[in-house]
Amino acid sequence: MSNSESPSSRPSLIPLKPVPDPDRYDFFKVIQGYLDQAAKVADVPDHVLDILSEAKNEIIVHFPVLMDSGEHRLLKGYRIQHNNLLGPFKGGIRYHESVGLDDLKALASMMTWKCSLLGIPFGGAKGGIKVNPRNLSENELRRMTRRFTHALGSNIGPQYDIPAPDVGTNGQTMVWLMDTYMNTVGHHSKNAQRRVVTGKTVASGGSLGREKATSQGVVHCIVEWAKENRFDLEGKTAIVQGFGNVGSHASLLLAKLGVATVAVGDHSGYLCNPEGFSPHKLVEHVRTHGSIEGYPHGTTCSREQFFGIKADIFVPAALENQVGEAEAQALDVKLVAEGANGPVNPDGERILLERGISVIPDVIANSGGVTVSYYEWVQNGRSERWDLAKVDEKLEKDMVHAYRRVMFYSREKNVNPRVAAYALALDNLAQVYKERGIFP
Repeated sequence: MSNSESPSSRPSLIPLKPVPDPDRYDFFKVIQGYLDQAAKVADVPDHVLDILSEAKNEIIVHFPVLMDSGEHRLLKGYRIQHNNLLGPFKGGIRYHESVGLDDLKALASMMTWKCSLLGIPFGGAKGGIKVNPRNLSENELRRMTRRFTHALGSNIGPQYDIPAPDVGTNGQTMVWLMDTYMNTVGHHSKNAQRRVVTGKTVASGGSLGREKATSQGVVHCIVEWAKENRFDLEGKTAIVQGFGNVGSHASLLLAKLGVATVAVGDHSGYLCNPEGFSPHKLVEHVRTHGSIEGYPHGTTCSREQFFGIKADIFVPAALENQVGEAEAQALDVKLVAEGANGPVNPDGERILLERGISVIPDVIANSGGVTVSYYEWVQNGRSERWDLAKVDEKLEKDMVHAYRRVMFYSREKNVNPRVAAYALALDNLAQVYKERGIFP
């Protein structure tokens, strides 16, 4: 399969449809269901399960932002701090119109499981602002980020709660957040606050390899799966939903392994190209235009058509609850590697597994981001700068080790990999609670 492109007339994409059952889907309850299943497998004490079933802190702030029009807009922001038993709260900041309390509670708890599973000394958190960032200018985004940071105040800090990029945010967002925080602390300790966030731009203290880290982790898992199944990746195909940071880097990294991306989708719609997209050209188009819409080297397809395209690998890298029963029945792939958090709902996963389609769950697959965030935090604390080779080497070692643990446990306990990942994470947390006890 080549990466050549057949030019066509500039397409007008079919708008993205709502996710499956958006009015009835409760992401937090889904995560709780996984937690309950895993707790039985790991034999976690009831009091530990009770503690982990709720967030430690739920912070909601309202703050005004000056718009370019001269008007002021009152926005709502959140910071959910799930657990800090293993270390400081850690998790992304999301700018999206769907941001809400329950989803952030679910995402914050997932960060706890990821850090515990990977052996990273962080706890779980998540935050965000209920807003569509695509409707805001750069100046409005900057003012909004600074006001949100100021509103959070001492609820974040380099040894307490450390934000990172997520959907709708990036390295520049983190630099604004960092700079605002640094300018609100004592002058003598200002530069020591640089690690209040991770995922910064490299010039402002970020780590080499951080931008691609989540996708790199996904690809490490895909490579390990291929080794286990004696599956040669050269000449294979993939479809990628979501072409932001995670989806675009996944496409680029897969191309280096000989895997051609034959269909992509984002908030503007879906495109397919049986000959394979040039990921570099598509990334450049998205960087310039903000979405895949208008990219000339592909044909438009509907959401239903996208999920029915025959390929070897599917990387969902958009939002949660994208693969329900209908999508799971339509998928014609051998592997689903979750680049997003919770993209496959329980009904969809059940059908995929019944059909013999492997699923590498988000808890392990996309944990490369928080892993390299930890490396960045360590580098900032030591005033060091690691080269890319060192970052990549450490990430591969950590991801491969965690992946193999999950798959071994899955076979040993006869449970699916998602339950295995949760159980391993819970077992570690339960052991720490046992050793430390409950204060006082």
